[in-house]
Amino acid sequence: MDRELSATTKQANKRRRYWQIGIALAVLVFAVLGFRTLITPSISHEVLRTAVVERGPVVATISASGVVVPEQELVITSPIQARIEQVLLKAGEHVKPGDQILLLDRAFTQLAYDKLKDEQQLNQHKSVQLRLNLRKTLNNLASQLAIKQLKVKSLQAQLEDEKYLLKIGGTTQESVKQAELNLKIAQQELTEIQHDMATERELLKADEQELGYTLAMQGRSIEELQRKMEQAEVRATHKGVITWVKNETGSTVNAGDVIARLADLSSYKIKATISDTYADQLKVGSSATVRINEIDLQGTISSVEPTVTNGIVTFYVALQDKAHQLLRPSLRADVYVNTASRSDVLRVKNGPYFTNYSGQHVFVVQGDAAIKKEVTVGVSNVDFVELENGVQPGDVIVISDMKEYEHVQKLKIK
Repeated sequence: MDRELSATTKQANKRRRYWQIGIALAVLVFAVLGFRTLITPSISHEVLRTAVVERGPVVATISASGVVVPEQELVITSPIQARIEQVLLKAGEHVKPGDQILLLDRAFTQLAYDKLKDEQQLNQHKSVQLRLNLRKTLNNLASQLAIKQLKVKSLQAQLEDEKYLLKIGGTTQESVKQAELNLKIAQQELTEIQHDMATERELLKADEQELGYTLAMQGRSIEELQRKMEQAEVRATHKGVITWVKNETGSTVNAGDVIARLADLSSYKIKATISDTYADQLKVGSSATVRINEIDLQGTISSVEPTVTNGIVTFYVALQDKAHQLLRPSLRADVYVNTASRSDVLRVKNGPYFTNYSGQHVFVVQGDAAIKKEVTVGVSNVDFVELENGVQPGDVIVISDMKEYEHVQKLKIK
Protein backbone atom coordinates (compact mmCIF):
# COMPACT_ATOMS: atom_id res chain seq x y z
CA MET A 1 0.00 0.00 0.00
CA ASP A 2 1.40 3.46 -1.06
CA ARG A 3 2.46 5.86 1.60
CA GLU A 4 2.12 9.64 1.37
CA LEU A 5 5.45 11.41 0.73
CA SER A 6 6.80 13.59 3.40
CA ALA A 7 6.88 17.38 3.03
CA THR A 8 10.66 17.35 2.82
CA THR A 9 10.60 14.89 -0.05
CA LYS A 10 7.98 16.93 -1.87
CA GLN A 11 10.06 20.08 -1.45
CA ALA A 12 13.15 18.34 -2.82
CA ASN A 13 11.25 17.01 -5.83
CA LYS A 14 9.88 20.51 -6.59
CA ARG A 15 13.35 22.04 -6.44
CA ARG A 16 14.62 19.31 -8.74
CA ARG A 17 11.87 20.09 -11.31
CA TYR A 18 12.68 23.83 -11.14
CA TRP A 19 16.29 23.10 -11.80
CA GLN A 20 15.42 20.88 -14.73
CA ILE A 21 13.08 23.53 -16.22
CA GLY A 22 15.72 26.25 -15.69
CA ILE A 23 18.41 24.19 -17.33
CA ALA A 24 16.08 23.40 -20.25
CA LEU A 25 15.22 27.07 -20.71
CA ALA A 26 18.88 28.08 -20.54
CA VAL A 27 19.77 25.46 -23.13
CA LEU A 28 16.92 26.74 -25.31
CA VAL A 29 18.04 30.39 -24.99
CA PHE A 30 21.64 29.53 -25.77
CA ALA A 31 20.48 27.43 -28.70
CA VAL A 32 18.38 30.30 -30.08
CA LEU A 33 21.17 32.81 -29.59
CA GLY A 34 23.66 30.47 -31.14
CA PHE A 35 21.38 29.85 -34.10
CA ARG A 36 20.83 33.54 -34.59
CA THR A 37 24.55 34.04 -34.44
CA LEU A 38 24.97 31.38 -37.07
CA ILE A 39 22.34 32.87 -39.43
CA THR A 40 23.24 36.59 -38.94
CA PRO A 41 25.45 37.57 -41.92
CA SER A 42 28.74 39.25 -41.28
CA ILE A 43 31.15 41.41 -43.24
CA SER A 44 34.79 42.20 -42.82
CA HIS A 45 35.64 45.65 -41.52
CA GLU A 46 38.47 45.87 -44.07
CA VAL A 47 36.12 45.86 -47.06
CA LEU A 48 33.74 48.45 -45.61
CA ARG A 49 33.91 52.08 -46.65
CA THR A 50 32.25 54.42 -44.20
CA ALA A 51 31.62 58.14 -43.88
CA VAL A 52 30.41 60.38 -41.06
CA VAL A 53 27.16 62.32 -41.34
CA GLU A 54 27.78 66.07 -41.12
CA ARG A 55 26.05 69.35 -41.83
CA GLY A 56 26.97 71.41 -44.86
CA PRO A 57 25.96 72.47 -48.36
CA VAL A 58 25.08 70.08 -51.18
CA VAL A 59 24.93 71.21 -54.79
CA ALA A 60 23.04 68.87 -57.12
CA THR A 61 24.84 68.26 -60.42
CA ILE A 62 24.61 66.36 -63.67
CA SER A 63 27.80 64.82 -65.05
CA ALA A 64 29.25 65.40 -68.51
CA SER A 65 32.45 64.51 -70.34
CA GLY A 66 34.73 67.36 -71.31
CA VAL A 67 37.93 68.16 -73.14
CA VAL A 68 40.15 71.22 -72.85
CA VAL A 69 40.26 73.36 -76.00
CA PRO A 70 41.87 76.75 -76.70
CA GLU A 71 39.51 79.62 -76.02
CA GLN A 72 40.51 81.20 -79.32
CA GLU A 73 41.46 79.19 -82.38
CA LEU A 74 42.16 80.89 -85.70
CA VAL A 75 41.13 78.92 -88.77
CA ILE A 76 43.22 79.85 -91.81
CA THR A 77 41.57 79.17 -95.17
CA SER A 78 43.00 79.25 -98.67
CA PRO A 79 42.32 82.64 -100.29
CA ILE A 80 42.56 81.21 -103.80
CA GLN A 81 42.39 77.97 -105.73
CA ALA A 82 46.00 76.94 -105.82
CA ARG A 83 48.56 74.23 -105.37
CA ILE A 84 50.49 73.92 -102.11
CA GLU A 85 54.01 74.84 -103.13
CA GLN A 86 55.86 74.64 -99.82
CA VAL A 87 55.12 73.85 -96.15
CA LEU A 88 57.42 75.84 -93.89
CA LEU A 89 56.11 75.06 -90.39
CA LYS A 90 54.59 71.93 -88.87
CA ALA A 91 51.89 71.30 -86.26
CA GLY A 92 53.08 71.99 -82.73
CA GLU A 93 55.46 74.79 -83.65
CA HIS A 94 55.10 78.18 -81.97
CA VAL A 95 54.58 81.20 -84.20
CA LYS A 96 54.44 84.96 -83.85
CA PRO A 97 52.62 87.47 -86.08
CA GLY A 98 54.13 87.54 -89.55
CA ASP A 99 55.69 84.07 -89.50
CA GLN A 100 55.07 82.26 -92.79
CA ILE A 101 53.42 78.85 -92.40
CA LEU A 102 53.17 77.68 -96.01
CA LEU A 103 53.30 79.03 -99.56
CA LEU A 104 50.65 78.61 -102.26
CA ASP A 105 51.32 78.68 -105.99
CA ARG A 106 49.69 81.91 -107.24
CA ALA A 107 50.45 81.71 -110.98
CA PHE A 108 46.76 81.36 -111.97
CA THR A 109 45.75 84.28 -109.78
CA GLN A 110 48.61 86.35 -111.22
CA LEU A 111 47.20 85.82 -114.71
CA ALA A 112 43.75 86.98 -113.59
CA TYR A 113 45.35 89.98 -111.91
CA ASP A 114 47.27 90.96 -115.03
CA LYS A 115 44.12 90.57 -117.15
CA LEU A 116 42.16 92.90 -114.88
CA LYS A 117 44.97 95.45 -114.96
CA ASP A 118 44.92 95.41 -118.78
CA GLU A 119 41.13 95.78 -118.84
CA GLN A 120 41.36 98.70 -116.44
CA GLN A 121 43.93 100.45 -118.64
CA LEU A 122 41.71 99.85 -121.68
CA ASN A 123 38.72 101.43 -119.92
CA GLN A 124 40.84 104.37 -118.85
CA HIS A 125 41.79 104.83 -122.51
CA LYS A 126 38.09 104.67 -123.45
CA SER A 127 37.42 107.47 -121.00
CA VAL A 128 40.03 109.63 -122.71
CA GLN A 129 38.52 108.79 -126.12
CA LEU A 130 35.08 109.79 -124.91
CA ARG A 131 36.32 113.18 -123.85
CA LEU A 132 38.15 113.72 -127.15
CA ASN A 133 35.10 112.72 -129.19
CA LEU A 134 32.90 114.99 -127.13
CA ARG A 135 35.33 117.86 -127.59
CA LYS A 136 35.28 117.30 -131.36
CA THR A 137 31.48 117.13 -131.45
CA LEU A 138 31.11 120.20 -129.27
CA ASN A 139 33.56 122.12 -131.42
CA ASN A 140 31.52 121.28 -134.54
CA LEU A 141 28.32 122.27 -132.80
CA ALA A 142 29.90 125.45 -131.50
CA SER A 143 30.93 126.34 -135.06
CA GLN A 144 27.41 125.65 -136.32
CA LEU A 145 26.02 127.66 -133.43
CA ALA A 146 28.16 130.67 -134.29
CA ILE A 147 27.09 130.46 -137.94
CA LYS A 148 23.43 130.21 -136.97
CA GLN A 149 23.77 133.14 -134.63
CA LEU A 150 25.22 135.26 -137.44
CA LYS A 151 22.48 134.08 -139.76
CA VAL A 152 19.80 135.01 -137.21
CA LYS A 153 21.27 138.48 -136.88
CA SER A 154 21.32 138.82 -140.67
CA LEU A 155 17.71 137.69 -140.99
CA GLN A 156 16.70 140.08 -138.21
CA ALA A 157 18.32 142.91 -140.17
CA GLN A 158 16.55 141.79 -143.37
CA LEU A 159 13.23 141.75 -141.56
CA GLU A 160 13.77 145.32 -140.33
CA ASP A 161 14.63 146.41 -143.87
CA GLU A 162 11.53 144.75 -145.29
CA LYS A 163 9.34 146.43 -142.70
CA TYR A 164 10.86 149.84 -143.56
CA LEU A 165 10.41 149.28 -147.30
CA LEU A 166 6.80 148.23 -146.69
CA LYS A 167 6.29 151.43 -144.78
CA ILE A 168 7.52 153.58 -147.69
CA GLY A 169 5.86 151.36 -150.29
CA GLY A 170 9.04 149.76 -151.57
CA THR A 171 7.98 146.13 -150.95
CA THR A 172 4.97 143.90 -150.36
CA GLN A 173 3.40 142.38 -147.29
CA GLU A 174 4.30 138.92 -148.57
CA SER A 175 8.01 139.81 -148.54
CA VAL A 176 7.74 140.89 -144.92
CA LYS A 177 6.00 137.64 -143.95
CA GLN A 178 8.68 135.64 -145.80
CA ALA A 179 11.42 137.47 -143.92
CA GLU A 180 9.65 136.74 -140.60
CA LEU A 181 9.37 133.05 -141.50
CA ASN A 182 13.05 132.79 -142.45
CA LEU A 183 13.99 134.38 -139.10
CA LYS A 184 11.82 131.93 -137.12
CA ILE A 185 13.36 128.95 -138.97
CA ALA A 186 16.87 130.17 -138.22
CA GLN A 187 16.02 130.79 -134.55
CA GLN A 188 14.58 127.24 -134.27
CA GLU A 189 17.73 125.78 -135.84
CA LEU A 190 19.78 127.80 -133.38
CA THR A 191 17.75 126.38 -130.47
CA GLU A 192 18.21 122.82 -131.78
CA ILE A 193 21.98 123.27 -131.93
CA GLN A 194 21.97 124.54 -128.35
CA HIS A 195 19.89 121.48 -127.28
CA ASP A 196 22.28 119.15 -129.14
CA MET A 197 25.23 120.62 -127.26
CA ALA A 198 23.47 120.10 -123.91
CA THR A 199 22.51 116.55 -124.87
CA GLU A 200 26.08 115.70 -125.86
CA ARG A 201 27.32 116.96 -122.51
CA GLU A 202 24.73 114.80 -120.67
CA LEU A 203 25.67 111.75 -122.74
CA LEU A 204 29.32 112.26 -121.90
CA LYS A 205 28.48 112.58 -118.22
CA ALA A 206 26.49 109.29 -118.31
CA ASP A 207 29.24 107.48 -120.23
CA GLU A 208 31.86 108.77 -117.82
CA GLN A 209 29.77 107.61 -114.85
CA GLU A 210 29.42 104.15 -116.38
CA LEU A 211 33.13 103.95 -117.03
CA GLY A 212 33.76 105.26 -113.52
CA TYR A 213 31.68 102.45 -112.01
CA THR A 214 33.48 99.90 -114.20
CA LEU A 215 36.88 101.28 -113.23
CA ALA A 216 35.91 101.31 -109.53
CA MET A 217 34.73 97.67 -109.65
CA GLN A 218 37.86 96.65 -111.50
CA GLY A 219 39.94 98.55 -108.97
CA ARG A 220 38.31 96.66 -106.09
CA SER A 221 38.79 93.35 -107.92
CA ILE A 222 42.44 94.19 -108.50
CA GLU A 223 42.90 95.09 -104.82
CA GLU A 224 41.18 91.84 -103.80
CA LEU A 225 43.37 89.75 -106.08
CA GLN A 226 46.43 91.59 -104.86
CA ARG A 227 45.43 90.88 -101.25
CA LYS A 228 44.79 87.23 -102.09
CA MET A 229 48.21 86.92 -103.67
CA GLU A 230 49.73 88.40 -100.53
CA GLN A 231 47.70 85.93 -98.46
CA ALA A 232 49.04 83.11 -100.62
CA GLU A 233 52.11 83.54 -98.46
CA VAL A 234 50.15 82.09 -95.55
CA ARG A 235 51.35 83.91 -92.45
CA ALA A 236 50.33 83.88 -88.79
CA THR A 237 48.34 86.91 -87.66
CA HIS A 238 48.47 86.10 -83.93
CA LYS A 239 50.93 84.63 -81.48
CA GLY A 240 50.19 80.97 -80.76
CA VAL A 241 50.81 77.38 -81.70
CA ILE A 242 49.98 75.59 -84.95
CA THR A 243 47.52 72.85 -84.05
CA TRP A 244 47.08 71.55 -87.62
CA VAL A 245 48.43 72.30 -91.08
CA LYS A 246 47.72 70.74 -94.48
CA ASN A 247 51.20 69.43 -95.21
CA GLU A 248 50.54 67.67 -98.54
CA THR A 249 52.95 69.50 -100.80
CA GLY A 250 51.71 69.56 -104.40
CA SER A 251 48.05 69.00 -103.54
CA THR A 252 45.41 71.43 -104.81
CA VAL A 253 43.15 73.40 -102.49
CA ASN A 254 40.06 75.43 -103.37
CA ALA A 255 39.28 78.91 -102.16
CA GLY A 256 37.82 78.61 -98.65
CA ASP A 257 39.41 75.23 -97.82
CA VAL A 258 40.97 75.04 -94.33
CA ILE A 259 44.74 74.82 -94.66
CA ALA A 260 45.91 75.54 -91.08
CA ARG A 261 44.67 76.08 -87.52
CA LEU A 262 46.38 78.39 -85.08
CA ALA A 263 45.54 78.30 -81.36
CA ASP A 264 46.19 80.88 -78.67
CA LEU A 265 47.40 78.73 -75.76
CA SER A 266 47.26 81.54 -73.22
CA SER A 267 43.60 80.82 -72.37
CA TYR A 268 41.29 77.80 -72.56
CA LYS A 269 37.68 76.70 -72.32
CA ILE A 270 35.96 73.32 -71.96
CA LYS A 271 34.06 71.57 -74.73
CA ALA A 272 31.62 69.18 -73.02
CA THR A 273 29.14 66.55 -74.19
CA ILE A 274 26.13 65.05 -72.44
CA SER A 275 23.12 62.90 -73.28
CA ASP A 276 20.20 64.81 -74.80
CA THR A 277 18.14 63.52 -71.86
CA TYR A 278 19.57 66.42 -69.87
CA ALA A 279 19.29 69.00 -72.65
CA ASP A 280 16.53 70.96 -70.91
CA GLN A 281 18.77 71.39 -67.83
CA LEU A 282 21.55 73.10 -69.78
CA LYS A 283 21.15 76.86 -69.48
CA VAL A 284 23.59 79.53 -70.59
CA GLY A 285 24.97 81.17 -67.46
CA SER A 286 24.53 78.10 -65.22
CA SER A 287 27.53 77.41 -62.99
CA ALA A 288 29.65 74.31 -63.57
CA THR A 289 32.62 72.61 -61.95
CA VAL A 290 35.43 71.16 -64.06
CA ARG A 291 37.55 68.48 -62.37
CA ILE A 292 41.04 67.74 -63.70
CA ASN A 293 43.37 65.46 -61.75
CA GLU A 294 41.25 65.94 -58.59
CA ILE A 295 41.52 69.73 -58.94
CA ASP A 296 38.25 71.66 -59.30
CA LEU A 297 37.99 74.69 -61.58
CA GLN A 298 34.87 76.85 -61.54
CA GLY A 299 33.11 78.17 -64.63
CA THR A 300 29.80 78.91 -66.32
CA ILE A 301 28.07 77.54 -69.41
CA SER A 302 28.85 80.05 -72.17
CA SER A 303 26.95 78.43 -75.06
CA VAL A 304 24.94 75.34 -76.01
CA GLU A 305 24.94 74.02 -79.57
CA PRO A 306 21.36 73.91 -80.92
CA THR A 307 21.76 70.62 -82.77
CA VAL A 308 21.77 67.10 -81.30
CA THR A 309 24.13 64.55 -82.87
CA ASN A 310 23.53 60.85 -82.17
CA GLY A 311 21.71 61.69 -78.94
CA ILE A 312 24.55 63.92 -77.71
CA VAL A 313 24.39 67.63 -76.87
CA THR A 314 27.56 69.74 -76.99
CA PHE A 315 28.08 72.81 -74.81
CA TYR A 316 30.98 75.03 -73.75
CA VAL A 317 32.13 76.10 -70.28
CA ALA A 318 33.98 79.39 -69.77
CA LEU A 319 36.46 79.03 -66.91
CA GLN A 320 37.12 81.64 -64.25
CA ASP A 321 40.83 80.77 -64.37
CA LYS A 322 41.36 80.42 -68.11
CA ALA A 323 45.14 80.12 -67.82
CA HIS A 324 45.41 77.55 -64.99
CA GLN A 325 48.66 75.60 -65.09
CA LEU A 326 46.78 72.28 -65.40
CA LEU A 327 45.11 73.22 -68.68
CA ARG A 328 46.47 71.57 -71.81
CA PRO A 329 44.91 71.13 -75.27
CA SER A 330 42.85 67.91 -75.63
CA LEU A 331 43.16 67.11 -71.90
CA ARG A 332 40.16 65.11 -70.64
CA ALA A 333 38.06 66.54 -67.82
CA ASP A 334 34.94 65.73 -65.80
CA VAL A 335 32.27 68.41 -65.95
CA TYR A 336 29.55 68.80 -63.33
CA VAL A 337 26.72 71.19 -64.16
CA ASN A 338 24.99 72.63 -61.10
CA THR A 339 21.20 72.20 -61.17
CA ALA A 340 20.13 72.83 -57.53
CA SER A 341 21.70 73.92 -54.25
CA ARG A 342 21.03 73.24 -50.54
CA SER A 343 22.94 75.40 -48.07
CA ASP A 344 22.76 73.67 -44.65
CA VAL A 345 21.64 70.02 -44.70
CA LEU A 346 22.70 66.62 -43.38
CA ARG A 347 25.13 65.13 -45.82
CA VAL A 348 27.47 62.20 -46.22
CA LYS A 349 30.22 61.49 -48.73
CA ASN A 350 29.05 59.86 -51.93
CA GLY A 351 30.14 56.32 -52.63
CA PRO A 352 29.30 53.08 -54.47
CA TYR A 353 26.36 52.45 -52.12
CA PHE A 354 24.40 55.42 -53.49
CA THR A 355 25.56 54.78 -57.05
CA ASN A 356 24.28 51.21 -57.22
CA TYR A 357 21.23 51.49 -54.97
CA SER A 358 18.34 53.93 -55.15
CA GLY A 359 16.41 52.76 -52.07
CA GLN A 360 15.44 54.84 -49.06
CA HIS A 361 17.59 53.25 -46.35
CA VAL A 362 21.22 53.13 -45.25
CA PHE A 363 23.39 51.00 -42.95
CA VAL A 364 24.46 52.82 -39.78
CA VAL A 365 27.48 51.43 -37.91
CA GLN A 366 26.75 50.79 -34.24
CA GLY A 367 29.57 49.05 -32.38
CA ASP A 368 30.39 45.81 -34.19
CA ALA A 369 27.20 45.83 -36.30
CA ALA A 370 25.69 47.72 -39.21
CA ILE A 371 21.99 48.41 -38.69
CA LYS A 372 19.65 49.26 -41.58
CA LYS A 373 17.73 52.50 -41.05
CA GLU A 374 15.08 54.18 -43.13
CA VAL A 375 16.15 57.55 -44.58
CA THR A 376 15.08 60.00 -47.27
CA VAL A 377 17.77 60.68 -49.86
CA GLY A 378 17.73 64.22 -51.26
CA VAL A 379 19.93 65.94 -53.83
CA SER A 380 23.39 64.65 -54.59
CA ASN A 381 26.56 65.27 -56.53
CA VAL A 382 29.76 63.38 -57.14
CA ASP A 383 31.04 64.30 -53.67
CA PHE A 384 28.05 64.35 -51.30
CA VAL A 385 24.55 62.93 -50.82
CA GLU A 386 21.85 64.69 -48.81
CA LEU A 387 20.07 62.60 -46.15
CA GLU A 388 16.88 64.41 -45.16
CA ASN A 389 15.96 62.29 -42.10
CA GLY A 390 16.67 59.03 -40.26
CA VAL A 391 20.22 59.92 -39.20
CA GLN A 392 21.99 62.44 -37.00
CA PRO A 393 25.27 64.35 -37.32
CA GLY A 394 28.10 62.07 -36.26
CA ASP A 395 26.43 58.83 -37.40
CA VAL A 396 28.77 56.55 -39.33
CA ILE A 397 27.24 55.42 -42.63
CA VAL A 398 28.35 52.54 -44.84
CA ILE A 399 29.04 53.94 -48.33
CA SER A 400 30.57 50.86 -49.98
CA ASP A 401 28.54 48.67 -52.35
CA MET A 402 25.93 46.76 -50.28
CA LYS A 403 23.71 45.50 -53.06
CA GLU A 404 24.00 41.83 -51.97
CA TYR A 405 22.81 42.75 -48.46
CA GLU A 406 19.63 44.60 -49.49
CA HIS A 407 17.41 42.04 -47.70
CA VAL A 408 19.40 42.15 -44.45
CA GLN A 409 18.35 44.29 -41.49
CA LYS A 410 21.56 43.82 -39.54
CA LEU A 411 25.15 42.95 -40.38
CA LYS A 412 27.87 41.77 -38.05
CA ILE A 413 31.18 43.53 -38.62
CA LYS A 414 34.19 41.30 -38.04
